[in-house]
Amino acid sequence: MVRVTTTDRRGVLRAGAGLVAGGALAAGCSSTGPRPDAPSAGDSAPARPASHPPLAAPAPRAFPQQPEQITHGPRGASRVALTFHGQGDPALARTLLTEAERHGARVTVLAVGTWLDAHPEMARRILDGGHDLGNHTQRHVSINTMSEADARAEIAGCADRLRRITGSIGTWFRPSRAPTASPLVARLARTAGYPHVLSYDVDSLDYTRPGAAAITRKVLAEARGGSVVSLHFGYPDTAAALPGLLTELDRRGLHAVTTTELLS
Repeated sequence: MVRVTTTDRRGVLRAGAGLVAGGALAAGCSSTGPRPDAPSAGDSAPARPASHPPLAAPAPRAFPQQPEQITHGPRGASRVALTFHGQGDPALARTLLTEAERHGARVTVLAVGTWLDAHPEMARRILDGGHDLGNHTQRHVSINTMSEADARAEIAGCADRLRRITGSIGTWFRPSRAPTASPLVARLARTAGYPHVLSYDVDSLDYTRPGAAAITRKVLAEARGGSVVSLHFGYPDTAAALPGLLTELDRRGLHAVTTTELLS
C-alpha cells in the first residue's frame, strides 16, 4: 500500500464530466512538498510556421484511483517515466528524442507555450515519436505566486497553443517553477481539462549544469520502479547523459515509458 496525499482535500477530482476518486489506492502515487523549480534553458531561435496540418493528439484522461497530484506510479512496476521540460535549443531536443527512440524508450515532454510558438514543428516531432506531450504553462513563470486570473491565463495560453497545433490540449499539466501545484493552480488545471497535475519524485538537477556523469549518478541513485524523473531540454549535459542513463536503467530492469503508459 502506498500512501497518497493531495493538495485538494475535497476527496474527488473532476475529469471532464466524470469524477475520479482521489484517496488511498493499492498501487498509487504520493505528492511532495514545494521545492523551487529552475527555468529551462533559453531559446532565441526565430519562429517558423508549422508545415503540417493539425495532429490527432491524445486528449487528457483521468486515471482511476490516482490522486490529483502525481509524483510516481506503481512501485511494483518495472518501468519509469522520464519527463522533460520542453524549452531551449530544438536541435538538442531532437537529439534527446532520437536517442530515447534508439533505445526503444518513450518520454513525456511538458512544453512551454512560447517554445511551441517559436517551434511548432516540435509538437509533431514529439508525437510522431510516440511520446507524451503536455502543458508546462505559457511563459514558464512562477505560477503558484500569481493571481487567479494570471495563473488561468498561463495554463490556458499553453493549452490553446497545443490545441491549435495538435488538435488536443495535451495529456498532462506540470506547474512552472514549482514541483507541485498550489490548490488554486490544481483547480485551474482541472477546469482547463487536466485531471491530474504531474509532479516527480526524482529531480535530476540537470539545470544546474553539473555534468553528464553527475546527472546519471543522481538519477540512478534515486530512481526505482514507478519513478517519475524531472529532466530538461536545452542542456548539453542532459543529452550527453541520456545514452548511459537509459542503458543502466534497462540493465536494472527499469524501462523508460511515457507517463500515460506508466500509470495505465
